[in-house]
Amino acid sequence: MLALGCDHGGYELKLEIKKYLDEKGIEYKDYGCDSLASVDYPVYAKKVAHAILDGECEKGILICGTGIGISITANKIRGIRAAVCTDCFTAEATRLHNDANILALGGRVVGPGLAVKIVETFLNTPFSNDERHIRRINQIETE
Repeated sequence: MLALGCDHGGYELKLEIKKYLDEKGIEYKDYGCDSLASVDYPVYAKKVAHAILDGECEKGILICGTGIGISITANKIRGIRAAVCTDCFTAEATRLHNDANILALGGRVVGPGLAVKIVETFLNTPFSNDERHIRRINQIETE
């Protein structure tokens, strides 16, 4: 199960991603927001992060205007590794090397066509399980 969350700046892109997920039969839970009305992105970042940590969802996608604020919020929560990605290379690398569990996108940065390709790459790339990457992830988690 995939957790989705956004603020008003990411709402329209979230709708495009939901279309893609529906077409592919990928299950998700939408944690909001549900309109273009101004909201606070930390609320939705925390909902998605806790859904992953509680085992309700395996991975998440967060979207705000740039992807930055919502990812900073998610990364404050121990056990979350959220990565802002603007292309398929970074989406693949963050899964392979960082075992990122949240993809963050900027609704005002990435267009819908590219965003769908980034999502597809993120969801279909497994963690490498390479010892050096595991060691580095453990170093992140120790503070």
